[in-house]
Amino acid sequence: MACLGVFVAYLPITSVAVGLPAIGTAFGATTAQLSWVQDAFVLPMAAFILTAGVFGDVHGRRKVYLVGLCLTALGALVALTAQSIAMVWLGQALAGTGAAALLPTTLALISHAVPDFRERGKFIGLWASSLMLSLTVGPLVAGPVAEAIGWRWIYVLPIPVAVIALVIAFITLPESRAPQARRLDWPGQISAAIAVTALVFGVIEAGVYGFVDARVIVASLVAVIAGVTFVVVERRSDSPMLDLRLFGSRAFTATTLVAMITFLALIGFIFVLSMYLGMVQQLGTVEAGWRLALMNAASMLVGALAGKMMHRIPARLLIGGGLIMVSLALFALLTVDADTSFVALCWRLVVLGLGMGLVMAPMTATAVSAVPYHLAGMAAAGNNAFRQVGGALGPALLGALLTAGAVNSLPDALADAGVGEAVRDRVVGAVDGEGLGAVSGLDLGADTPAVMHAVGTAFLDGMHLCLVFSGVLTAGAAVLALVMLRPARSVEESQTV
Repeated sequence: MACLGVFVAYLPITSVAVGLPAIGTAFGATTAQLSWVQDAFVLPMAAFILTAGVFGDVHGRRKVYLVGLCLTALGALVALTAQSIAMVWLGQALAGTGAAALLPTTLALISHAVPDFRERGKFIGLWASSLMLSLTVGPLVAGPVAEAIGWRWIYVLPIPVAVIALVIAFITLPESRAPQARRLDWPGQISAAIAVTALVFGVIEAGVYGFVDARVIVASLVAVIAGVTFVVVERRSDSPMLDLRLFGSRAFTATTLVAMITFLALIGFIFVLSMYLGMVQQLGTVEAGWRLALMNAASMLVGALAGKMMHRIPARLLIGGGLIMVSLALFALLTVDADTSFVALCWRLVVLGLGMGLVMAPMTATAVSAVPYHLAGMAAAGNNAFRQVGGALGPALLGALLTAGAVNSLPDALADAGVGEAVRDRVVGAVDGEGLGAVSGLDLGADTPAVMHAVGTAFLDGMHLCLVFSGVLTAGAAVLALVMLRPARSVEESQTV
């Protein structure tokens, strides 16, 4: 049930990614609005995942698991029937809240069923493989569906899968709770949710209006104040949502930071890649889906082996080596352009997927095994929460970098393409106000081919900026893992945390 739950939780990420260009066209959405489609899903995951873990510990993990499945199905239904971009956001937010309920619950179910941390690593490997299987299946199904009957039908898939899981869990899943008494930490929950939301909002708005805009400054101040409040509240709480003493473990701290950095780069890259495949290479959703699926399939296959490899190879070598592969693949993608072939693009994506497969299971297993058994559920939820914070920041930050890089190079690209000054001003004005997607809605007459070629060139400049940023970030995470991580300590040694 843990594997089935995480499969349902992650279905919307890549299945929606292949439909982003079509969603943007349908609603005339800007790049910032499209990044909110992704972030509307990931933000609730980051904001509520710790609370869901505590709620499961107190009131029963089976209940939280069932509620998570219901919210996932409801969110898909809302997005399926959406008549505006705001309704898509609402559906994504409901599904993300469901995923927030499922993720800590599934890992807690594994910890409850398998108390031996050595044996637990194998099951966490299967859990991570189920996560990657979801990311692989999503675009393979969503692509043909979107191309045949429209983008909104990509939201059909999670509904029957969630309903089937709901029926099976209702019949077979036993109730379980944490052995130690806990209670809900509302001040911590509220301050954490405000901090994460304000931070992501500020990053997205900075990409549109600049970092000196009043909205961005206010959002940044709110994020800092709420973040400090969260730390103060958690330090004083008798039943903290996230016991800050966990960060006394170097292994937990390192894997948590690596998780956040890795998902920032990965989810942000998937967002930029989906835009590249649709806007620059002009691929349909089926062709785009196959490229995403190959990357995730490679990760899934390696992830299935990584849990078993942890007992022979130190986790820091698996995580560090995997992140180095991801970084090299991102830098190799700097050579792609509008005419890059399927093979030339996909071998880079496969290398990236192989690297991610080496990271996922050891990263989670190390975080859980680095703390005493009674804190394993909180450690898993905390690791997942920071992972989703990175996932929420990814589309926001890389979307802002993409827009900034493209807008800066667009005037020169239009001039090089021979576009007249009047048309240049019109195109640049539209892009400044609504993003690169606005160009497709302009009636440019005979200048259309030259303008679209220039837009593609400008997009590639912005994409290269994103790739350099992500490559440097993952390389830094690799160094962090290699320096800070050690082979998993025994539970007895972890009692000092």
